[in-house]
Amino acid sequence: MGKSMARHLMEKGHTLMVYNRTATKADDLVKAGAHFRPPHEIAKQADCVFLMLGYPHDVRQMVLDQTEGILKHMRPGSTLVDHTTSSPGLAEQISQAATSFGVYSVDAPVSGGDIGARNGKLVTMVGGSSEAVGSVKPLMEAYSVEVKHMADAGAG
Repeated sequence: MGKSMARHLMEKGHTLMVYNRTATKADDLVKAGAHFRPPHEIAKQADCVFLMLGYPHDVRQMVLDQTEGILKHMRPGSTLVDHTTSSPGLAEQISQAATSFGVYSVDAPVSGGDIGARNGKLVTMVGGSSEAVGSVKPLMEAYSVEVKHMADAGAG
């Protein structure tokens, strides 16, 4: 799903840096103009970092891990958007940690599956502050038919 979502962002004129643990899975996006970069480099440069991972433990490692975590590399004022179907408690923990770095965080699981992602017809349920959600809602609208702000962190 993440590849289709990224493609919709590119079609709207956004320049993307992408990463996948299996690099060849990003080849189509790179051929279309995306730049393949390691996660910490993306975190240092991007205004908005999107995650679409398999499981909550993957999110925890990618974001909060003392060695590999990207949160400590993100610039103040940037936003982390986690599209992984995860746990409310983890979303709250990430939000608290993000705040300590001056980073916005939203948890934003999607509904609609692969077909919805390919067709730009996902429904995105977002948890986070109004300011954080408002800053990334136009980006999520590139692949969503509805972006619904549910409440604070963990409510997505």
